[in-house]
Amino acid sequence: MQTFDYTTLKAVCSDIRDRWLPSRLEQVHQRDKYTIAIALRTLKGRSWLDISRHPQAARICIGEPPPRKPDTFTFSQQLVHQLGGLALIEIETIAPWERAIDLRFARRPDESPLYHLYVEIMGKYSNMVLTDANNQIITVAHQISQQKSSVRSVLTGQLYEAPPALTNSIPSLSEPFERWWERVSLVPGSIKRQLLKTYRGISPSLLESMLQVSEINPQTHTDKLTSQEWQKLFQTWRVWLQSLEQESFNPALTKTGYTVLGWGGVEPVQDIQVLIDKYYTEKLNQQAFSQLQHQLNQKINNFLTKLRVKAQNFEERLQQSDRADEYRQKADLLMAHLHEWKPGIQKMVLPNFENGEPVKIKLEPDKNAVQNAQGLYKKHQKLKRARFAVEPLLLEVKDEINYLEQVEASISQINNYQSTEDLQALEEIREELVGQKYLEDTEYRRRSSTQTASTNFHQYHTPGGFEVLIGRNNRQNDQLSFKIAGDYDLWFHAQEIPGSHVLLRLEAGTTPKSEDLQFVANLAAYHSRSRQSKQVPVVYTQPKYVYKPKGAKPGIAIYKQEQVIWGKPYLVEGD
Repeated sequence: MQTFDYTTLKAVCSDIRDRWLPSRLEQVHQRDKYTIAIALRTLKGRSWLDISRHPQAARICIGEPPPRKPDTFTFSQQLVHQLGGLALIEIETIAPWERAIDLRFARRPDESPLYHLYVEIMGKYSNMVLTDANNQIITVAHQISQQKSSVRSVLTGQLYEAPPALTNSIPSLSEPFERWWERVSLVPGSIKRQLLKTYRGISPSLLESMLQVSEINPQTHTDKLTSQEWQKLFQTWRVWLQSLEQESFNPALTKTGYTVLGWGGVEPVQDIQVLIDKYYTEKLNQQAFSQLQHQLNQKINNFLTKLRVKAQNFEERLQQSDRADEYRQKADLLMAHLHEWKPGIQKMVLPNFENGEPVKIKLEPDKNAVQNAQGLYKKHQKLKRARFAVEPLLLEVKDEINYLEQVEASISQINNYQSTEDLQALEEIREELVGQKYLEDTEYRRRSSTQTASTNFHQYHTPGGFEVLIGRNNRQNDQLSFKIAGDYDLWFHAQEIPGSHVLLRLEAGTTPKSEDLQFVANLAAYHSRSRQSKQVPVVYTQPKYVYKPKGAKPGIAIYKQEQVIWGKPYLVEGD
């Protein structure tokens, strides 16, 4: 993930000053434990200023409005209590070439600040600190005691101290080429590494773009650079410093991230705030998606492994119970031939009552024939009772396996992160598993029982122009099948295979053609566990013939009056 460096900070703060200062603070909402969103009201409207201390994505920029969900964090409540109704009048850096800024709040733009919100963007050491006019700390996002850091403590009630200054040299436009060259080339090494070690305020991504513009390989040794290359790099260096001094920026997307200087840009961006917000939001979403996907797959695999072992044990016990009549038959034979028993024998071979075939009966030598027969009768009764006890347990385990395989299929359909809807679909699956007691509700707040699933279904259109909706998870499947489906629609599902519920939307009086039905069957096959098969049996019926068994888990449905069509998943283009 690209670092929110000093150059980006200057560009973003310059844009905020021009477009959103002064502004009145109306609301503070904490998105997560790292990020707060501050609602700022200007004469032109309302905007949300995002400030994050995330270890990999610390930043400040104008972002999207926060989601409408309860804010239970105390830091945001303390901020709105102190700053509510005040004006944000200034944003300034704390020290030259440091990624730490001071947001100043006052009653009016022409008055002295009453509070300072210090934002320190320093990787895993990033923080947010609110102080009064005398710099006494009122609240802090992450308190740091002497036990945690011997360099600097940040605690409520203390006086705020700026982070320790860096020891690297400060870049300057007044620095001559000879002095700059001498500093960079003093210790031989790769040009990228030497610039990073020598000067403050620069980042790996900035240096790579700077060296790319100068047509120099970042790994080139300083001893190998020609005088022309040194001069070209120095000119690029000065262009960068002039851009900072004049606050002249050119935001753009690059092949690997973004730039605020235009270097290596492949797509210019008009609004730097949109660029920064979108980049870090997407990167964090991708990170959260990968972690959540791995967590869910791991949990479901563990549950399925245990359940399949349990089902196998139950099936083995049922197979044993199938031998119940065999034990009774042997006991009957033994009782009918008591006169043939002799003390100490370990087996008897007696003819079957029905066909006269020899039946071998093992005996316990320390017991007589009657006692052996009684033992066989007891085994017969025990195995008969076991069948009545095990059958419902096996059915319960199989239902649980079917449910988790359905969840597993839903996760497999969301294979790669492409949009926020993908992450939201995974989060809904996690909430569902929390609700079904498969996962503990530790990191995520459980949504209320009255809240419905999102409606970001997969959407397609058939060759005849009919709309097709496909559930991304069990919650959406239930919503499609039992809330959205209309009287004239058609419901599709892979036959006895875990997969998504698919709905073909039809108006009264319309009839889909065979190619429309085939198209939807292909989609139902593609969005099932048998995606890799050449042909998949798909059932379709009217929604009124689709039922949810009483007490069934999410996504489980039974149907009747169905017809079967063979779906061909390989004909569907990937999402």
